[in-house]
Amino acid sequence: MDQAIQVVGALLVLAGFAAAQFGWLRVDSRTYLLLNLLGSAVLSYLAWHEEQWGFLLLEAVWAAVSLWSLVRLARGLPVAGAHR
Repeated sequence: MDQAIQVVGALLVLAGFAAAQFGWLRVDSRTYLLLNLLGSAVLSYLAWHEEQWGFLLLEAVWAAVSLWSLVRLARGLPVAGAHR
């Protein structure tokens, strides 16, 4: 079951990445950031549960940065690094 959940988490992150690369989503959009936050949060939990510390570091930071960007958007501030 953990493998299926891991695949779902990875697909969420990859969906946001692919959509941004194809021009379907902007990297400063709520949808893109939510896909990254949800996917990386799922992967973070699984990494913690399986004691995969390097993977946990990667995914936890990914989730934290996505959350930080969503908070900035909610406050009406631009997302840092969103080039136009």
